[in-house]
Amino acid sequence: MAASIEQVNMTEGALLPKVLRFSLPLAATGVLQLLFNAADVIVVGKFAGATALAAVGATTALINLLVNAFMGISVGVNILVARYLGCREDERVRACVHTAFALSLLLGLVVMAAGLTLSTPMLELMKTPKDVLPLSSLYLRIYFLGIPGTIMYNFGAALLRAFGDTKRPMLFLTISGIVNACLNLFFVIVCGMSVDGVATATVISQYISLFLVVRCLRRSEGLSHLELKSIRLDREESLRMIQIGLPAGLQSTLFSISNVLIQSSVNSFGASVVAANTAAASIEGFVYTAMNSVFHAAITFTSQNLGARRYDRIWKIFWNCQLTVMLIGVPLCVLSTVFGPQLLSIYVSADDPARDAVIAMGMIRTYYVTTPYFLCGIMEVCCGMVRGLGRSWMPMVVTIFGACVMRIVWIYTIFAWKHTLPALYVSYPISWVITAAMHVVCFVYFWKRIRRKLEQTAPAAADIRKES
Repeated sequence: MAASIEQVNMTEGALLPKVLRFSLPLAATGVLQLLFNAADVIVVGKFAGATALAAVGATTALINLLVNAFMGISVGVNILVARYLGCREDERVRACVHTAFALSLLLGLVVMAAGLTLSTPMLELMKTPKDVLPLSSLYLRIYFLGIPGTIMYNFGAALLRAFGDTKRPMLFLTISGIVNACLNLFFVIVCGMSVDGVATATVISQYISLFLVVRCLRRSEGLSHLELKSIRLDREESLRMIQIGLPAGLQSTLFSISNVLIQSSVNSFGASVVAANTAAASIEGFVYTAMNSVFHAAITFTSQNLGARRYDRIWKIFWNCQLTVMLIGVPLCVLSTVFGPQLLSIYVSADDPARDAVIAMGMIRTYYVTTPYFLCGIMEVCCGMVRGLGRSWMPMVVTIFGACVMRIVWIYTIFAWKHTLPALYVSYPISWVITAAMHVVCFVYFWKRIRRKLEQTAPAAADIRKES
């Protein structure tokens, strides 16, 4: 039975209700995903010990490094489809829907092959503790078998976001996440498995989420309908997706490179600190994911209004998105800090001898990274606005200098001089402030160019400037 996908008209009407309507389900989706991902960490920490917990944590930066470059191309899918919807170019929308799945399958297979081949050597380069390395390597070898499902799902979810539908991805991840959590408990507690159990559960859940999003698009009507026999690489649209999305992927990769260096620095403090960093980063991930929903809102709303030539609404989108990210981010940062010890204790077994040390070390990261994390949300919204304006390479360049280069320089100067966790972690908020300021400058510059273009075509655009 066919069903239409809910499409939000982002080019007319009040913005704040629509931004919230778009962002909150997406935020809930991300939080749910992290809850189920945290189940991996919690089950391992509770039932397999701190070494297994450190083993899973030591893989995070490497996974992001290998996956994010290609996952970022899904941003190109979102921007391109949203822009075509705004311009009412229906045939191009249909071409993008089918091209997205062909491209995501190809990219998924490439990342899987790279992950299976490079994971162990990269873990060694990251100075992963020797007592952790075998388990980390095992986790990655299994995890990367599910990467094609992960990438294809994210491309499908990007299509839904472009149409304004953020509720169904939440439903799909809820279903797959429940399966993941149940399988975690079964494999680890009942079957006596360790990191291999949680990795296997993750792979199964990844393909379940892929099945659900494909089923949704197959059963949908209109422009979002996916016909399996029509899945193919449209050369023109593929190049556009890569052209727009690759800089976003490279930006994430550059972030990941700096995070790999930070993870290597964390690894130098030993397994207990690695475990603490893993638990604290898992908690902070909830804050980031919730705020990141507004980043996607900024991209999608800006792209649709740019395509519809509603230039008058773009600055309003900026302020509404900044307000939304503060409303989401600040309370979550405060709660994560106030209840930090209680939250960290969830990740470590009560009888684990390293429990107190893990909580104490985890709170150091919480104070320096999680508490000011709303700054990262502000930075992400600024970046999303620039991307939505169709400027894909500039945010990458800004990220290189504002975050990545700064963190790398920090590690080899300040951290090398003062080898402590606070000296390492404080590089995060400093890089966010610098990068956010640079993104704001870029947004203002490009917005002024658009405004000048509008003024030059004022007679023809008089009706555009009127609010509906």
